[in-house]
Amino acid sequence: MDDTHPHSWRVAGFALSAAGAMLFAIKGVLIKLIYRYGIDTTSLLAMRMVLAVPVFALVGAQRWQRLGRDARPDARTLGMAMLVGILGYYVSSWLDFQGLQTLDAQIERLILFTYPFLVILFGRLLLGHPLRAHALLGAGLSYVGLFVMFAGEPARLGAAALTGGAFVATAAVTFALYQLFARELILRCGPSLFTAVAMSAAGVTALLAFFLTHPAAALIPPRGAWALIVALAVFATIVPAFLMSAGTARIGAQGTAIISTISPVVTIGVAIMVLGEPFGWPEAVGTVCVLGGVGLFSVIESRPRLYSTHEEGLA
Repeated sequence: MDDTHPHSWRVAGFALSAAGAMLFAIKGVLIKLIYRYGIDTTSLLAMRMVLAVPVFALVGAQRWQRLGRDARPDARTLGMAMLVGILGYYVSSWLDFQGLQTLDAQIERLILFTYPFLVILFGRLLLGHPLRAHALLGAGLSYVGLFVMFAGEPARLGAAALTGGAFVATAAVTFALYQLFARELILRCGPSLFTAVAMSAAGVTALLAFFLTHPAAALIPPRGAWALIVALAVFATIVPAFLMSAGTARIGAQGTAIISTISPVVTIGVAIMVLGEPFGWPEAVGTVCVLGGVGLFSVIESRPRLYSTHEEGLA
C-alpha cells in the first residue's frame, strides 16, 4: 500500500474492493437459479467461459502488446500460468458448481471462505512456510462454525448435502493450491496478464470437457436462463474481477482480503431473500464463527510487519 496517495485514493480502493466482493457473493445464488432450468455443471461452466474468456483474452493481448520484449514472461512461465489457471479457474470452479447442485448457497460460500487457512497449511507442508498460531486458532473457530451449521440441521446430514459439502471443500483445497502456486507467477507476469492467460487456459479446458461429453446443441441454454447466465458471466465474474484488481492496486491484497469478509454476509442475505434458504440458530452461530475465524486471521495477517512490499502488491 502506498501512503503517498491521497486519502480519496484509498477510500476508492475500499469501495472498489467491497463492490467486487459483493458481486462475487451473488455467484452461488445465480448458479442455484440457473440449475432450476435443468442445466448440468459442465454445460454451465462452458457457457460461463464462452462469455467471460474473450474479455479476459482481449485484456491480456493489450497487456502483452504494452510489455517490451525483455519484460515479457518466457514460455515456461506462460505454460505454468496455464496449468495453474486450469487448476484454479476450471477444476476448482467445476467442483464448486457441482457442490451447489445439492448444497445451500450460504453454506457453500462459508466453506469456500476457509481457503486462506488451507493456503497456510499447504505452504507449510509443501514449501516449509511457518505455521502461525493465529492461523490455527482462526481455522479451528471457522471449522467449528461449519460443524455447527451441519450438525444443527438434520437435513444437512443427508447424503446429498454431505456430498455437496465434500465437493465444495475439495474446491477450497484446489483453490488454495492455486493461490499458493500463483503467487510467484503473478510477480513474473503481472496480475492482468496472468489472469488473462490463466482464465483463457481454463476456458479452453472447460470447452474441451464439454464437447467431449455433450452435443454442441447443449451449449445453447433454455429460454429464460440466458439472462441469468449472462449475469453470472458479466456481473459475478468479469466485472468483480476488474473491481477487485483495481481495489487491490489501491489498498493492497491484505486490505482486499479483509474487505472480502463482507462476501458471505451478502450471500446469506440474498440466498434467504431470493432462494428462501433457512436461517436459524445453526446458521447464525456458524456464520459468526466462520467470519470471526477468517476475520481474526485476516486482521493479524494484514499487519505491515508480516509482509514485504512485493506481497502487498499481489492480486
